[in-house]
Amino acid sequence: MFEQQLRGWFAIGAEAISKEVNFGNLMRTAHAFGAAYLFLVDPVATLRDASRTDTSKANLSLPVFRYGSPDEMKLPHGCKLVGVELTDDAVPLPSFRHPSAAAYVFGPERASLTPAMLARCDHVVRIPTRFCVNLAIAAAIVMYDRQITLGRFGERPVMAGGPVVPPAPHVHGNVVLRRSGRD
Repeated sequence: MFEQQLRGWFAIGAEAISKEVNFGNLMRTAHAFGAAYLFLVDPVATLRDASRTDTSKANLSLPVFRYGSPDEMKLPHGCKLVGVELTDDAVPLPSFRHPSAAAYVFGPERASLTPAMLARCDHVVRIPTRFCVNLAIAAAIVMYDRQITLGRFGERPVMAGGPVVPPAPHVHGNVVLRRSGRD
């Protein structure tokens, strides 16, 4: 199996999530895409039975951080918070450049990210759909988009079913010597 090495890292989180099945699916999908950690902000449910849908046992590989409110949320240095929400001013996901260090936060089922959470976000993106999709599906779409835009893949074939072209080998440039100007 081929695993694409990507630069940077990402985390996946949800605000006010209430369904254990969604949290289990979110954990499993984040684990599959290589998330660094998961986080929950003001979860409505205890989410103890998420293992019913997290068949990968992500809790053994990924830390899960819980925060009571957006103000309590701690992010690593240099990490950009990216809210995923269907708002008029959100950047469409296909036009968004993912930060190398990012934490993506998704709103609760049947609701939106709170104004306090949106105020914390460095960026807000939207998936170009006619209406909201399931929380775990939305996260999978964002993680897939991150992977195809930050990964090194070969060009797509011109015709459907065409040959797969491997990515071009990375070429390192010549050594660059910088002088301090004190010579």
